[in-house]
Amino acid sequence: MVSEDSVVLTTNLDENIMILREVFVHSEDFMVDYTSYQNKDSFLIYLESLTDKKLMNQEILKTIYINNEKDKQNTLPQAFIKETNSIKEISKFILEGNSVLLKRDDSLATVYQSQLINERSIEEPDSETIIRGAHEGFVEALGTNIHLIRKRIQNPRLKVKYFSLGNDSHTKVAMIYLDHLANKKTVTKMEEHLAAIDTDFILAPGHIEEFMSDNFSIFPSMLSTERPDRTVANLMDGRIAIIADNSPSALIAPVTFFSFFQSPDDYNSRWYFGSFIRFLRIIGFLITIGLPATYIAIVSFHFEVLPTEIVFSIKSSLEYVPYPPLIEALAMQITLEILREASIRLPNPIAQTLGVVGGLVIGTAVVEANLVSNTMIIVVAITAISSFIVPITEMGSSIRLLGFPFMIMASLFGFIGMSFFLMFVIIHLCKLESFGTPFFAPFSTLRWAEMKDTIIRIPLPYFKNRPKDTLPQKKKKTDN
Repeated sequence: MVSEDSVVLTTNLDENIMILREVFVHSEDFMVDYTSYQNKDSFLIYLESLTDKKLMNQEILKTIYINNEKDKQNTLPQAFIKETNSIKEISKFILEGNSVLLKRDDSLATVYQSQLINERSIEEPDSETIIRGAHEGFVEALGTNIHLIRKRIQNPRLKVKYFSLGNDSHTKVAMIYLDHLANKKTVTKMEEHLAAIDTDFILAPGHIEEFMSDNFSIFPSMLSTERPDRTVANLMDGRIAIIADNSPSALIAPVTFFSFFQSPDDYNSRWYFGSFIRFLRIIGFLITIGLPATYIAIVSFHFEVLPTEIVFSIKSSLEYVPYPPLIEALAMQITLEILREASIRLPNPIAQTLGVVGGLVIGTAVVEANLVSNTMIIVVAITAISSFIVPITEMGSSIRLLGFPFMIMASLFGFIGMSFFLMFVIIHLCKLESFGTPFFAPFSTLRWAEMKDTIIRIPLPYFKNRPKDTLPQKKKKTDN
């Protein structure tokens, strides 16, 4: 295997071809086609699996044949990129789908653009549907995703910086921010994190997030979205976006806890309806982590908090259940997670059938078999519905996991155990940071003026300042 880092082309054509064959380990999709260039033996080299043959014939070979007798200035096709003698650079261009022309008695290779482009059409992402607003989502092509952002922010100060991550995969990654808004220290910190990633391959933004995260918290430190409008809104607040090639999502940083409960629909609707939906999401978060634990605590320790009639009803449904409420709750929650995961992996028609039939059959059967109480079925159903109200999938997964330690603490110590664990979670949230930004702001920073876009959303005319948590260079939204 040839190390191409410091190797350059020579004037020996056969030797140059042999070096490139060894670089690509004699792969069978490595093509070497003979042609003639200015009456000299030449070879067009490319990877068949990455090259558009039609484009190569029309833009490269046809132009070379037509102008074969003319001087060099006129023989450059429109697809011409550059000339180079670096084996490393030539290999990089070939791996991107370009074609390289090697000529006899010439130590310079000519690179032509000939990538095979297979893009799916732009459509709305299934995981982030909205009622009002643009129905466009990111696709797997990095250039198209940057186009969707630039189309919405027509500002020359929108900056795009490219990185190549993965020692073997060489994944192209773009860091995007507004140069006059994003905090310089945050930009530098994220550049250092990206440059410090040392691994063989990067296949998705999820890999980048794990390498860049400063903590191992259950809560995500970066927001993942497939929506260009959500990405643009965060860029306008002074945040930074990271987009990887071959992935239809963007990572946003720095973020706060309440960023995961915001949706474009909140701002496309009237402020009072947007505030109501935002408040429902926060309530859904509390129900998801706390309702099963509250049921366990009441049944195990605190019957006195319920009216007598309800106590008798719950007691009668629990009379024949042979194990404690914690086992009952854990069994139903784990069963629900299994059903959820199975419905995701199956084709849509089968998944819908599995969800409805599985839920009804299992729910009815376990109650009739006296394995689970009727009340627990209701609790689990409400918890499951509440977990789906969070707009960002990663936060929804974190919330569901957080419910399990709450149930354990409730079964051991009742409401006292729940209170102590809730205090621990709040302290943890206050301690967390996302690239220098307090994760639980504005509550942890006690900036009451910024509550206008947390649990509720006030009318848009009152959003005169950008969030202070990102430390933007320009605080007022009216500044140019």
